[in-house]
Amino acid sequence: MVRTLLLDLDGTLVDTVPDIAAALNRLMAARSLAAFSDPEVASMVGDGVAVLISRAFAARGIAPDEGALEAFTADYEAHVAVESRLFPHVRPVLEGLARDGWQFAVCTNKPERASRRLLEVLGILPLLRAVGGGDSFPVRKPDPAHLLATLAQAQGSSEQALMVGDHRNDVAASGGAGIRCIYAAWGYGAPGMGEGSAAVARDFIEAADFANVLLPRFA
Repeated sequence: MVRTLLLDLDGTLVDTVPDIAAALNRLMAARSLAAFSDPEVASMVGDGVAVLISRAFAARGIAPDEGALEAFTADYEAHVAVESRLFPHVRPVLEGLARDGWQFAVCTNKPERASRRLLEVLGILPLLRAVGGGDSFPVRKPDPAHLLATLAQAQGSSEQALMVGDHRNDVAASGGAGIRCIYAAWGYGAPGMGEGSAAVARDFIEAADFANVLLPRFA
């Protein structure tokens, strides 16, 4: 059975905060609200767009207006890959893992259309067997059904799968699905979010090394 690496997107594969922050700050400016720094935005991502918007407006002491979510989504999708970049080593490591028999699927709380567009522009969409976005299924992380549905689209099995992610949602969803998680310490999550993971990796190279140890090719 082929081994499947399930991958979070924001903060794991791609540094997306610059473009998320730019779109969010355009939304704030249009409502005469103060902008956010990149670190502030990084602390708010991981639970989907609606939660991001809710947190941003709450930080300014008000509730989101009716058109805020739609306006942000349209703006962000139009500027999804302006400053966003793959984290160091991602592409060569994925290509090396593929030669070693791994397949890949992205499981993210980002909307699927924006995710696919970003992955396409960055050139790694062809490496993926599936993309499970935050709106692809009735549930999203931390619900383990999100991981399992994405894994099913990739035609993988939970016994031969691992998750790599930088958020507590990745660890929780993996645990619920019976899939071990490698915590991406290079991402946006606080160190404590990795509690319960099978391993904590400092960069994508180390994550791949852990993957091969946790799921050896000829186990």
